[in-house]
Amino acid sequence: MADPSSYRPEPGQIPDSPGVYRFRDEHRRVIYVGKAKSLRQRLANYFQDLAGLHPRTRTMVTTAASVEWTVVSTEVEALQLEYSWIKEYDPRFNVKYRDDKSYPYLAVTMNEEFPRVQVMRGHKKKGVRYFGPYAHAWAIRDTVDLLLRVFPVRTCSAGVFKNAARTGRPCLLGYIGKCSAPCVDRVSAEEHGELAEDFCDFMAGRTGTYLRRLERQMTEAAEEMEYERAARLRDDIEALKKAMEKNAVVLADATDADLIAVAEDELEAAVQIFHVRGGRVRGQRGWVTDKVEDVTTGALVEHALQQLYGEERGDSVPKEVLVPALPEPVEPVQEWLTGRRGSNVSLRIPQRGDKKALMETVERNAQQALVLHKTKRASDLTTRSRALEEIADALDLDSAPLRIECYDISHLQGDDVVASMVVFEDGLQRKGEYRRFQIKGFEGQDDVRSMHEVITRRFRRYLADKERTGEWTDGEDTSAGAGPVSAEGSGPALTDAGEAPLTSSLKDEDGRPKRFAYPPQLVVVDGGQPQVAAAKRALDELGIDDIAVCGLAKRLEEVWLPDDDDPVVLPRSSEGLYLLQRVRDEAHRFAITYQRTKRAKRFRAGPLDDVPGLGETRKQALIKHFGSVKRLRAATIDQICEVPGIGRKTAETIAAALAGAAAPAPAVNTATGEIIDDEEPDTTAGFPGDPVTAGAPEERRGQET
Repeated sequence: MADPSSYRPEPGQIPDSPGVYRFRDEHRRVIYVGKAKSLRQRLANYFQDLAGLHPRTRTMVTTAASVEWTVVSTEVEALQLEYSWIKEYDPRFNVKYRDDKSYPYLAVTMNEEFPRVQVMRGHKKKGVRYFGPYAHAWAIRDTVDLLLRVFPVRTCSAGVFKNAARTGRPCLLGYIGKCSAPCVDRVSAEEHGELAEDFCDFMAGRTGTYLRRLERQMTEAAEEMEYERAARLRDDIEALKKAMEKNAVVLADATDADLIAVAEDELEAAVQIFHVRGGRVRGQRGWVTDKVEDVTTGALVEHALQQLYGEERGDSVPKEVLVPALPEPVEPVQEWLTGRRGSNVSLRIPQRGDKKALMETVERNAQQALVLHKTKRASDLTTRSRALEEIADALDLDSAPLRIECYDISHLQGDDVVASMVVFEDGLQRKGEYRRFQIKGFEGQDDVRSMHEVITRRFRRYLADKERTGEWTDGEDTSAGAGPVSAEGSGPALTDAGEAPLTSSLKDEDGRPKRFAYPPQLVVVDGGQPQVAAAKRALDELGIDDIAVCGLAKRLEEVWLPDDDDPVVLPRSSEGLYLLQRVRDEAHRFAITYQRTKRAKRFRAGPLDDVPGLGETRKQALIKHFGSVKRLRAATIDQICEVPGIGRKTAETIAAALAGAAAPAPAVNTATGEIIDDEEPDTTAGFPGDPVTAGAPEERRGQET
């Protein structure tokens, strides 16, 4: 635990200007990013008497070992820089809204020749129109099913589309009238594009004009005594109205707005957002966050706006954003939103009428979400804390191991030996820091020796990175000091002073815990006393004595410690044992997944894999042209040059590689004993052809560890 006075900047050193500041811990990892209208006044608040600080703020400043800042011209620049740094560094103590799921969107791929309607999750793609988000994917499918009667847009995958075009037969939706079947040229690309545009217009809220047009067409058909056409139009109108009923009108005048509500207590806050388009609620989403510091409702709203619109542009940012409290000051945030949209955005608190009533509904949703989250999370928080305390007591550690790394070795009868490293922080998975290893030091099966190699490589990298970042530079005090101060009006200065120069490939010094820059408090190995001894010996050889080591043996779930002849036996009901089991099982899963991937790649390997510079695309082109590796082997150089993308030099290399590779043994039909020697398997890689067990990997898998 650090004393904030040890790295407090000198009086007068901090500028009285807008800017962004970063707190780093002893490993140079950024743990908090903040912005301020006046850096001097804001940072002074962190260096007051610890007793007067919010408990979580007190934890942050005692965890930190240095503070740096960057001066910018305006508060809008500070807001933008703060958002980009939070996204980049993922600071531990910043307010981070946690989605409990990836919300589905209704997406129309307008960037394709034949646009497709589908459910999409994750990052938004350029050229795709999105509607939502929706709470459930089935809600999207119900809506689309109703609309396809009127807008028969393609919904099939690329594979189904190509297969239908090849066979000349549409899929079932094409036969029942819910797809215009552009795959078999029933409509042209232009006509299908117009259907997709109409679909998007309807989903965007422009429903009245389209319904009136259909009603006019229905009336004209009836007057001309085309009763069947009039009946179809009538049914189309009913389908559209039924789809519209799923989203009742909540705001008049076809309003486009987002409503944000916050429910909070001393420890956590829940945010709910209603997306209103064309006066109808088109989507809903929610987040929950830990209140790491003493933040106001306005500050929570500001963080929510950053999270919501930080990656959005244009119409994705609505004209109106309604909030329960305004950020302080509000002008930079409103200017930032206006810049994201490209036109004026109104950020305000609803005072009366329909918008006030709808905001109350959103607030009730936020309160219910917070209650539900606390009901689910309360036991989890207590359980994780108890588990870490039990581990610390059982292993006689000075403090709870907030970061645990676990290692496992996996192989198949000595082949494809690999290892995994998984990371748990505060009892939760940190998947972004998982790592995989190939055992390179020797051949064959030796779990103890493999464990020694992996631990050595991991912590040798940690020590090397630590030395490169200047943490071991003699005579240099890296625990204090401020970052550079750029001239006012010149924009942010993003370089850090006082650090050793690094190569461009090393980015750990910027605070991102990439590769192996951040050490654990506890190393867990999957195995018993031999594996633990190997891990401890590797740490001792590197001179590391401040990291605890233990092993968890599978058979009796015993915890082994270095130099102890007897294991530590935790009660079967122990939360600490359960956490160690979860960590061990996750390491085993990650290792065996990697091992199977390597094994599958080895089984698929063929003579074309040995040709330098020959990628998958040209391999596929070769096999498609010749039909098999056997025919390719018999081809001349001039014939190989006929394949698109293959030059003469590459053709000569391919011919030489195939001539030097041994021809595969003939395949055998295990049921009849018949020798099958007509063709080599038709694959892009060219299977070598297992003569007995080809096509039956499960039978030859053996026992994996």
